[in-house]
Amino acid sequence: MKTMTALVTILTLAAVPALADEIWVTNEKDDTVSVIDIETLEVIKTYPTGERPRGITFSKDFSHLYICASDSDAVQVMDPETGEILHDLPSGEDPEQFVLHPDDVHLYIANEDDAITTVVDTRSRKVVAQIDVGVEPEGMAVSPDGKIAITTSETTNMAHWIDTETQQLFANTLVDSRPRHAEFIKDGAEMWVSSEIGGTITVFDTATQTEKAKIAFEVKGVHPDRVQPVGFEFTAGDSHAYVALGPSNHVAVVNADTYEVEDYILVGRRVWHMEFNRDRSRLFTTNGVSGDVTVIDVANREAIKSIKVGRFPWGAAFRPTE
Repeated sequence: MKTMTALVTILTLAAVPALADEIWVTNEKDDTVSVIDIETLEVIKTYPTGERPRGITFSKDFSHLYICASDSDAVQVMDPETGEILHDLPSGEDPEQFVLHPDDVHLYIANEDDAITTVVDTRSRKVVAQIDVGVEPEGMAVSPDGKIAITTSETTNMAHWIDTETQQLFANTLVDSRPRHAEFIKDGAEMWVSSEIGGTITVFDTATQTEKAKIAFEVKGVHPDRVQPVGFEFTAGDSHAYVALGPSNHVAVVNADTYEVEDYILVGRRVWHMEFNRDRSRLFTTNGVSGDVTVIDVANREAIKSIKVGRFPWGAAFRPTE
């Protein structure tokens, strides 16, 4: 009898599908988010959002999904278990990218049309600060210790350094034309900014806000005007950066210690942003024009699959399911 019970238990467990981690992708033209099963590499769900979703991130416990619905002038809060929009947060006009502070409460939001950075308390659902920055702000980053926030302004060609305690600017640093994305690495010691039209990434020393290095890109057979760095992400230990190069349809692999470009990987058309899986063995890139996501095998530095999503995929976020 015990043997039969054990067998039934085993068969029952085997019949329950294992939960797989997910990549969530915003689709600008469809006003949706696509959910990719990382194990099967297929879209398993699609949920409606506000107009023109772009930036996307999860709360620390992954219980809430934040979405920049740019043309709805709102940051939407979604329940990822049901796909239901729970409520909107005030965000200022045309929110494009944002970053969640390490306190898991404050969102720093770039308002492209207003030339401001809006700080929203996600619990009280109130604006706690609006900070004047340059023209057409887009990129947002926050240091690991939460003391510094960065906004990049596309037209002013600057990175703006914000003291998160006072919510005031304390430095402005020039970068090349049309900065798009920013990230802190090496425990906050460095801050990187991509410049889309300038075709470079500028590396700053965080302590002094001075330039340490500038990284340029050259893809064989591609005109330099089409090599446009936008989003980028770092491997475990911040050893390498994977950089989306826009209409060049390539991702660059950069050594984060030497600042040398080591490789280029062909992906879909007009690659925007990207996200790693749990162990960072695979990278998922959003390709706006081809309407798909390219899956990159990080160890071999090669594309292994293309996954069709919605029209003009833009942002991506990882969600563990267990």
